[in-house]
Amino acid sequence: MFEILMRRYNQRVYRVVRSIVRDDAEAEDVMQQAYMNAFVHLKQFEVRSRFSTWLTRIAINEALARVRRREMRAEVSEESMQEIAATHANPEEQATAAELRGVVEREIATLPEAYRTVLMLREVEGLSTSEAADCLDTTEDVIKTRLHRARNMLREKLYERVGFHALFPFMGTRCDDVVAKVMARLSS
Repeated sequence: MFEILMRRYNQRVYRVVRSIVRDDAEAEDVMQQAYMNAFVHLKQFEVRSRFSTWLTRIAINEALARVRRREMRAEVSEESMQEIAATHANPEEQATAAELRGVVEREIATLPEAYRTVLMLREVEGLSTSEAADCLDTTEDVIKTRLHRARNMLREKLYERVGFHALFPFMGTRCDDVVAKVMARLSS
């Protein structure tokens, strides 16, 4: 029964954990530990909440703990900071960034002028709300409202274009591997 639950929620758990730890292999490790924690504490599950919510919260807590431990161990020296600053994007990364920039620019261009202008002033040019209001001869409240709406419109356009439901898939053999590892740990 626990295997069925893992398979049902693997995609959600993977996506949320992956968004926190930002590494596929580490996300899988966190998932395994989260499933172990859930199994061990299954009797603590209270039916007043949904199992999926309870499981997701366990996974998020495990991921956050992993990130905190990693940050505590990471001591960045001045030398390594210089190495990071000296690192330049490779041609593939530059091409990807240029392509992404083009997509975002095309989608911004489709926004109604009032929203597009506010977005450009605030997000691209970095003007404050009051500076943007002065430039457009309007109030700060109008700028805040238009910026909020512009961000939402842009987000929706990008979601439609990219298909966010297809990001970070976790099915097939990857799903099977995590389930097998957890089941092996549970049987030992």
